[in-house]
Amino acid sequence: MGIQFDEKKQLFKMDTDHTTYVIGLSPEGYVGHVYYGRRLGKLCKNALLRMEEKPFTPSVNKRDKSAFLDFYPMEYPTGGIGDYRESCLDVRNERGNLGSEIFYKSHTIRKGKPGLKGLPASFGTEDETETLEIICEDPILQMEVHLSYSVFGKEDVITRNVRVSNHGEETLRLEKVYSACLDMDDEDFEMLTLCGSWGRERHIQRARIQRGRQGTASLRGESSHQEHPFLALVTPETTQETGQVYGMHFVYSGNFKAQVELTQYDKVRMVLGIHPEEFCWKLEPGCEFQAPEAVLVYSAEGIGKMTRNLHDFYRNHMIRSKYLYKKRPILINNWEATYFDFNSEKLLSIAREAKKAGIEMLVMDDGWFGKRNSDNCSLGDWYVNEEKITSGLADLVKQVREIGLEFGIWFEPEMISPDSDLYRAHPDWAIRIPGREPVQSREQYVLDLSRPEVRDYAYESVAKILRCAPISYVKWDMNRQLCDMGSAYLAQDQQQELFHRYVLGVYEMQERLVTEFPDLLLENCSGGGARFDPGMLYYSPQIWCSDDTDAIERLRIQEGTALLYPLSSIGAHVSDCPNHMVGRRTPFATRGNVALAGTFGYELDITKISEEERGQIPGQAALCRRYQSLIQTGDYYRIASWSLKSPYDCWEVVSKDRTEALVTYVQVLAVPNSHSTKIRIPGLNPDGVYMLEKTGECFTGEELAYCGFLIKDLNGDFQSRLYHFSLVQE
Repeated sequence: MGIQFDEKKQLFKMDTDHTTYVIGLSPEGYVGHVYYGRRLGKLCKNALLRMEEKPFTPSVNKRDKSAFLDFYPMEYPTGGIGDYRESCLDVRNERGNLGSEIFYKSHTIRKGKPGLKGLPASFGTEDETETLEIICEDPILQMEVHLSYSVFGKEDVITRNVRVSNHGEETLRLEKVYSACLDMDDEDFEMLTLCGSWGRERHIQRARIQRGRQGTASLRGESSHQEHPFLALVTPETTQETGQVYGMHFVYSGNFKAQVELTQYDKVRMVLGIHPEEFCWKLEPGCEFQAPEAVLVYSAEGIGKMTRNLHDFYRNHMIRSKYLYKKRPILINNWEATYFDFNSEKLLSIAREAKKAGIEMLVMDDGWFGKRNSDNCSLGDWYVNEEKITSGLADLVKQVREIGLEFGIWFEPEMISPDSDLYRAHPDWAIRIPGREPVQSREQYVLDLSRPEVRDYAYESVAKILRCAPISYVKWDMNRQLCDMGSAYLAQDQQQELFHRYVLGVYEMQERLVTEFPDLLLENCSGGGARFDPGMLYYSPQIWCSDDTDAIERLRIQEGTALLYPLSSIGAHVSDCPNHMVGRRTPFATRGNVALAGTFGYELDITKISEEERGQIPGQAALCRRYQSLIQTGDYYRIASWSLKSPYDCWEVVSKDRTEALVTYVQVLAVPNSHSTKIRIPGLNPDGVYMLEKTGECFTGEELAYCGFLIKDLNGDFQSRLYHFSLVQE
């Protein structure tokens, strides 16, 4: 049984295959956090709630209730009542008073997991998951708070979400609604986050926790290039293979806050949810607010175990696309090949050469619509520019398909250019503050997706194009962040709902898209990787990882991304050299080997690269076809990290049945006066015998894992190799 309730002890116990989560109730009905960690065979006691210690519970000692509330390990703390740590729920009544206090009312346990209205969320059958819902109430506000927990046993994941219902007669203001909280004793924790910027997203950052509050957050209207909606606490000795990890990941694509607070009593409070700044939700009588889902994971076997649990969880319970384990086309995108300077014949010339090389899809990027010859106009004018696409889009798609390639197309449906027919007709459709000149970014504004007619227009802009021709793939882009938050549609007392309503609008449009076009391969993108988050995975099985396609820069970016996300979701392409962003020259083979740890494709003008490089493409395409299933389904191991100052980078993918493994080794910088490099290759059957392809040399699994394997004869910077091992004897 995954979830059980001991009425005598007043404890809830939730078990995955290797972890246990325990919640306890105080005599007054406060819902407290007891334990999260290694799986317990039997239910523990509620002593960890420390209710029998001073200052005691309010039913014993009302004199020091505030001291109790400021210490008790709350499962879902509320603000304004004497708990001075970070709250998860702040509610203001009609008189303007901030304060709420919730108590256990009832609970339900059921098989399976319900979806969340209007939001992406994990899913599972009745055989795969079980759900606990604890209903709490604030009797003064006549408000209910539904705390929902779903247990995914095989993946060692517990998801949480919160729903707030107003059963009273006055309108409430929700000024903060987080999705998850963990109150625990400190274990000298360090904080693990992902940070960066455009072109260098999701770099791994680790730091010791100090007194007070620290964490990561975004107020850009999206999860962002700069910060990521993830936070983990790790013990100091934690490595890839050892140590404890408590991770939280947010299934949301807008503003977020992930924070840990080290308190005066050496406790930590870890919270995750929608950022409360510029958030206030008007909750009228009879209405409810659903907060997004949070993914919780615990590992007693280091960071690598957390990574593999999350990969399995997202593959099995978040990505809905039929392309999850299906063959995905090797594509070539014309953006870095042509930018805005292209026409039908140029695209067809790329398609012809691509077909010869074994590429399977042509993607037409930005510049095909309106008067779009640069990035300063026409967003919103989604009609074909027939000066470029001379015979029309349907005919171009037909010709590309006759060559033997599938066809894909780029959109940026959430944006509007000041220089566009759409803006001239509907200036009030842009997000802006009345009386203030709106800020431009890339000479564009953002459409107000809180408006139903704007969502309908933006959706139909995409759908009408897809209905006119057999288009197999859409790259959905979003190239600027949000500011000037004002809506001509929302009422004055709802303006602080705009950030969240915008994200809900994006979700609604993408849900319509994948419903009407179930065979479409959708790739989300936001100026590169600014909206790479679990919420987007619910709609698209892959997300463009970064606009920086340099193979060496991609080592850090893809390592940070693969910390949480399956390799099959990471948009990765081979691009031209010198690289357009950093000017670096790297071998074509290394560019291919790095891109192989992702969706794999090309971002270059195949008609202009050298014969030598063009001649390598068929071999790279064959490698992609050969290893795509392994990369889509296998277990990922991080062997060495260039981002941690190693002169080389190395990772491995092992099949679930442990019959094969693919190791990628990149020598970033050559080391003078050195010998061969020894790496250890984990994850294989220790008693099995594995043969190294190309040489035929055999090794036992334990030899590879414990004794190691030698990397020899690599000369020069930026060199790389693939090593494929196959089981030949059990």
